[in-house]
Amino acid sequence: MIIGAAPLQDGRVFREFPPEEYFVICADGGYETALSFHIRPDLVIGDFDSARLSPPEDVPWIRLPVEKDVTDMQAAVAQGFQRGYTSFVLLGGLGGVRLDHTVANIHVLAYIAGRGGKALLADGTTKIFLLDGGRLRLTQMRGCTVSVFPFGGPACTVTYRGLLYPLQRGVLTVGGIPMGVSNSIVEEEAEIIVHKGFALVIVVAE
Repeated sequence: MIIGAAPLQDGRVFREFPPEEYFVICADGGYETALSFHIRPDLVIGDFDSARLSPPEDVPWIRLPVEKDVTDMQAAVAQGFQRGYTSFVLLGGLGGVRLDHTVANIHVLAYIAGRGGKALLADGTTKIFLLDGGRLRLTQMRGCTVSVFPFGGPACTVTYRGLLYPLQRGVLTVGGIPMGVSNSIVEEEAEIIVHKGFALVIVVAE
């Protein structure tokens, strides 16, 4: 679990993803978020430009230079890979006042997928997945809104099951009609299959 500096309005996401079940890395100001929810991280990493507090001496931490090529979130993910982890939950990476950081964190999903890992970028109401082929099963999300966009290429080919507007090997294109926007989950178990290309899937709870 990587906790970033973007604000989390409540602890709902930690009830769905209990921190005690994860190796927790705080990226920079995410350490303050962890403290606010009484979460003790296993590692803190960052240049601490967005943090008001430095981690205590009994918490392992890595200081990064302020001038660097990667974000604190991506550096945290790299530390996870170095420790043998391939599945990531990224929290505190959506919303806030920095839209550029939100976009950067979506690219972190691509960084993870490109190295054979799996990841989810989430807050209390939104979940974002990036699929390089394969299937995404969505369970117990009936009533949620789903949008799908091609990513990193001109198009993706997808099939929907359990959604209000079904699609069978439909092609979503960049610059075309955004036909993947605002679908709805109508079954207890839904599925999105990516046959070709990268697909960015955004699920928003009511």
